[in-house]
Amino acid sequence: MDVKIGVLALQGDVSEHIDAFEKALCLRRCGKASTVTEIRNPADLAGCAALAIPGGESTTISRLIDKNCLYGPICTFPGGIFATCAGMVLMANQVSDPRVHTLGLMDMTVDRNAFGRQRESFEAEIPVKGLEGGSFHAIFIRAPVVTAVGTGVNVLAALDEGIVAAEKGRYMALAFHPELGGDLRLHKRFLQNLGI
Repeated sequence: MDVKIGVLALQGDVSEHIDAFEKALCLRRCGKASTVTEIRNPADLAGCAALAIPGGESTTISRLIDKNCLYGPICTFPGGIFATCAGMVLMANQVSDPRVHTLGLMDMTVDRNAFGRQRESFEAEIPVKGLEGGSFHAIFIRAPVVTAVGTGVNVLAALDEGIVAAEKGRYMALAFHPELGGDLRLHKRFLQNLGI
């Protein structure tokens, strides 16, 4: 059966997410039919098993989700959601910036740009709970952190500043950019959790 993964294509590192998921699907599905497609409007979500919400500028992506009438369809989307950086901000039910209209899909509080400005971006080896091989080389670009989680949110990784990776059921939210480093283990874990 064909599997379709969508990547929210309103702003941010869309092509990098498409490339990473195409490679991860190839590794997971061994030649079975799969598609990774850009999502710009509610109709594009039809038939998707999962959606990636890429990094970018969270206030801009939030505004464009509303403008493109995607807020309700994403909130009620029955598939998995893989959210990175700005995507993590959007997944929260509370965020430090009132300009962001969050999706409220994960019970967590997020501090936007917790590590500072663009010049404070960095890379680090971080231990990730339950990840084959243990640590992950993470790329943080104006990254957020989760400062509090509620019931059902599983913390996967944290730094001194706060939580940088979490999952809940079919959702995975990461403060960093796994699509930029070539390590597909988190993509594969996400797909595996969905039975893909």
